[in-house]
Amino acid sequence: MTHATAASTTTRAVAYLRVSTSQQADYGVSMAAQRAKVEAYAALYDLDLVAVIEDAGASAKTLDRPGLTEALAMVDSGRVDALLVAKLDRLTRSVRDLDTLISRYFGRSNGPALMSVSEQIDTRSAAGRLVLNVLASVSQWEREAIGERTTAALAHKKSLGERVGQVPYGYRVDDDGVHLVEDAKEQRAIALIRQLRRDGVSIRAIAHRLNLDQVDARGKRWHPTTVSRLLKGVARGA
Repeated sequence: MTHATAASTTTRAVAYLRVSTSQQADYGVSMAAQRAKVEAYAALYDLDLVAVIEDAGASAKTLDRPGLTEALAMVDSGRVDALLVAKLDRLTRSVRDLDTLISRYFGRSNGPALMSVSEQIDTRSAAGRLVLNVLASVSQWEREAIGERTTAALAHKKSLGERVGQVPYGYRVDDDGVHLVEDAKEQRAIALIRQLRRDGVSIRAIAHRLNLDQVDARGKRWHPTTVSRLLKGVARGA
């Protein structure tokens, strides 16, 4: 299989566009902006834009996307020499998946190229391949760092008795709108559930009794899974 190189007069390329939500796909704003960028890039660098393929409302969490599969098939078959994206995160947000793409398609100096408009990446050169790997690693670090900071912040709020996410059964939001305080009625229900369980009553039987006694489940019916989750949460100190 042969591919055009940077020295060739024209490089055949397939452009890949993606939006992550159906709402973006419906409005078409993001998709239109991506299309404008790749078309302008192709014109500027004398690329033969063979096709523009879209994935509307598709997550970047996996490479298993209809449009991407079609675009990569064009790359693999030699119908095009390069895959062009408006921004790297339109292709993938995962370092692991990017590594897969590089090793399978874009890691060879004489193989097909990956090009990104926003990051000015062109893997037809060694420098372009280096920049691609560096950017991917930095992006992964940023996401992990944000995740760690968020986890630490939520743990701190929880340690102060402040609300974190959904209010757990047995508690309510205090008048200050921030802190959690025990809800007497729900705490009595929890005490009953724990006592019944200590007495050897099955989870299913506990749910049945709670429904018969019309014990409040925040407007819902008690189910065995609800009782089980509640008992596990109490055991963890939630």
